[in-house]
Amino acid sequence: MTAKARDFILPISILVLATILITVTNADLKLSALFCVGGKWPVGYLQPWQALYKLDRIPSFFIGFIGLLAVLSGYMYQSRRHWIKPGLFLIILLLLGPGLIINSIFKEYWGRPRPREIVQFAGKKEFLHPWQKGVAHNGRSFPSGHSSAAFYISAPFFVYRRREPRVAAWWMAGGLVFGTLMSVARITQGGHFLSDTLWAWGVVHLTAVSLYYLMRLDQVDSPLVTK
Repeated sequence: MTAKARDFILPISILVLATILITVTNADLKLSALFCVGGKWPVGYLQPWQALYKLDRIPSFFIGFIGLLAVLSGYMYQSRRHWIKPGLFLIILLLLGPGLIINSIFKEYWGRPRPREIVQFAGKKEFLHPWQKGVAHNGRSFPSGHSSAAFYISAPFFVYRRREPRVAAWWMAGGLVFGTLMSVARITQGGHFLSDTLWAWGVVHLTAVSLYYLMRLDQVDSPLVTK
């Protein structure tokens, strides 16, 4: 199996198998039930979950801004031309993954109600599995916007992957940890199900992999370091 095939097959396999496991074990409802007390979500108002919620997309916007600076610097200075492509990668991934695909398309039109909106947790709406499409604009749970922005923090992994694997590994680990913490925050607040956060990671990661090969970052020395 080639590295390219593995880059796509592995995350897709994780998404499919994890979704099946969540469905079979009813983990979406069981996990959310741990944090719902009388129709309220008190744990979500505690720290650090409330701080993470308020932090929101600031770290992802910062990385996107670094990408913009890299692009501008690459056009201004000949010696930094190799910064342009990785900078564009960071910008496009932010706009396309957490931005367009997740927040503008799926969250707006998939229609999956949030945990705090369903009848099992004192709401009025019907619980839907992640593959079940609801009424557009009548449920914005799938996937998690906060989680997608948090998982985006791992984006520099693809920039440093070929030439600085150890640096890349730290970015991937950091993004996964931050994304997981943000996901826990949103689950404790009744904002998202476990599967919403899983697919937030999946969409961002697969979008990153697709851009990585489309922009041919696998064929160039792409880190933002002067040669």
